[in-house]
Amino acid sequence: MNHTTTQPLTIPRAQMTSAHVLVVGDVMLDRYWYGAVDRISPEAPVPVVRINREEERAGGAANVAYNVVTLGAQASLLSVVGEDEASHTLQGLVAKTGIHTHFGRDADLKTTVKLRVIGRQQQLLRLDFENTPKNELLASQTSTFERLLPQHGAVLFSDYGKGGLAHITDMIAHARSAAKPILVDPKGSDYTRYKNASIITPNRLELQQVIGSWSDEDTLRTRAQQLRAQLNLDAILLTRSEEGMTLFDSQGDLHVSAQAREVFDVTGAGDTVIATMAALVAAGVSLRAALPLANRAGGLVVGKFGTATVSYEELFP
Repeated sequence: MNHTTTQPLTIPRAQMTSAHVLVVGDVMLDRYWYGAVDRISPEAPVPVVRINREEERAGGAANVAYNVVTLGAQASLLSVVGEDEASHTLQGLVAKTGIHTHFGRDADLKTTVKLRVIGRQQQLLRLDFENTPKNELLASQTSTFERLLPQHGAVLFSDYGKGGLAHITDMIAHARSAAKPILVDPKGSDYTRYKNASIITPNRLELQQVIGSWSDEDTLRTRAQQLRAQLNLDAILLTRSEEGMTLFDSQGDLHVSAQAREVFDVTGAGDTVIATMAALVAAGVSLRAALPLANRAGGLVVGKFGTATVSYEELFP
C-alpha cells in the first residue's frame, strides 16, 4: 500500500474563491433541545427533561454545502423541501451562509427534521419527521440541474436515502457529458445508481454492505478495485475513522493516516471530507493531491462538537 507523506498543497485563497460546487441531495433541519434531568417521570420509567435551550442547524446536504463555503469556495444547493415551517427555517439558516439555494417545494412533503433531546451532556432521544417526495417534483429538479451545471466546476451528490436523488442516474449522465467531476457520498447497498461518477466516498460500514467484510488489506484492495471497475469510477475513497483513509484508483491505492487528535464528535466528519474534496477538485486540484487536505479537514472537524465545519485558515494555517 502506498502511503502519502508529502506536505499537503497550499491553495491560494483566490483559487478557492473561484471554485464553484453544485451540491445536490437530501437536506434536513437539525434541532437540538438541551435540558436538565432532575427526576424520573411518575408515568413511565423515563427521565423528565426540563428544556432550557434550543438550537437549529442546517443538516444533510445543507451541511455539506456549508462546509464548501466555510472553506472559501462557492456553493449552490439543489434540493426538495416541504411547504412547511421547517423548510422556511432551514432556508433562512442556509441563506445566512452565502449558499445559493434552489429548493423545489412540495406541499405534500414533510421537510426532514431530526430532533435530538440532550440532557447531562448526552443524547437521550432522537425524533425523525420525514416522508418521501413525489416523483414529478424530482423530475423537475433535473431541468434545474441542467441549467445550473455549466456554472460549476464540480458536482457533489449527498445521498441520505430520503428520496431526493431518485433521478441521480440522469444527473450523473448530464454531468459526465459536460465533463464535470462528480463526487458521491453514497447510501444503501445498491451502488449501481452511482455508475459513471468520478469518485464515491463510503465509510467502512457502508463499503462492507456492498463488498462484504474483509480480513486483510489485499482482500479489500481486490474487491474495491473490482467495484471501481464495475461502476466505471475514477476512484473510491474509503474513510476509515482512526485508520485514516485510502484512495483506490487506476494507479493503485494511496493511504493517509489519521491525524492524531482528541475526538469529541464524529458527526458530519464525512460531510467535511467530501466537501473538501469537491472544493479542491473544483479549484483544479487532482484527487490524489486533494487527499491529504481532505484527511486534515476530517481530523480537524472531529475535534468539534456537533455538525461542524473547517475554515480556509484552519486548513491552510
